[in-house]
Amino acid sequence: MNLPCRLRDDGLDLYVRLTPKASKDELCGVETAADGKVHARARVRAVPEKGAANAALEKLVARSLGVPASTVAVVAGGTARLKTVRVSGVPQHLQQKLAQALS
Repeated sequence: MNLPCRLRDDGLDLYVRLTPKASKDELCGVETAADGKVHARARVRAVPEKGAANAALEKLVARSLGVPASTVAVVAGGTARLKTVRVSGVPQHLQQKLAQALS
């Protein structure tokens, strides 16, 4: 599986397509957009107001990867559906956890 992330020296950047106002919070697989870019699909119950959906996404990613919430942050796409989420930690370890979470 082609993972929707880029490894960094201090962690990884995860590319996500977020759907707010869903029935439950979940990472629900990987999709390839028309331009060929790969994104993880995520759904959260929160509404996209005042950063609530972004905060819910950060918590979801932290829980899914088994890392502290303080190591996860939305760094791009704050008001867009397509977001970049930065996760700090050991890159290879995070990549393995991500593969498990998305399978």
